[in-house]
Amino acid sequence: MKMKTLFLLRHAKSSWNNPGLTDFERPLNERGLNAAPTIGRYMKSENIKPDVVISSPATRARETAELVTESAELDVELRFDSRIYDATWFDLLRVIAGIEDEKQSALLIGHNPGFEETVYRLTDERVTMPTATLAKMNLEINSWSDAQEFCGKFEWIVKPKDL
Repeated sequence: MKMKTLFLLRHAKSSWNNPGLTDFERPLNERGLNAAPTIGRYMKSENIKPDVVISSPATRARETAELVTESAELDVELRFDSRIYDATWFDLLRVIAGIEDEKQSALLIGHNPGFEETVYRLTDERVTMPTATLAKMNLEINSWSDAQEFCGKFEWIVKPKDL
């Protein structure tokens, strides 16, 4: 049995300062602008180099993706997938199932509650993912399309405040 590695990163802290913006348009606040590069530097220090990064196109997730990939010095394809915004676990499973099989590892950047639910559904582990939290799972699958409930093992979680 082969293994695929899935990382989930919840977007960094967003701003509520502009009530005229839709939820989709909310940018990162100062804390988020600091936390995203912190996670990126952690990824670099731990040599975490996913083969593909797929982010929600929401402003706060897009900004998180750009800051993390830049500070991690990732030379990787960055994709935006509208299915990740406001996604249920089942929506996220469809995104995961569509990853090309030559990619051994993937990083998804998005939102709660879908991300916490996805960790639980894939690994049977309940985790709390505050903003800018990165979780790692190893999925016991040959093909991303084989991903299903409890096919994986929860490895670790890291939060910016722990770094």
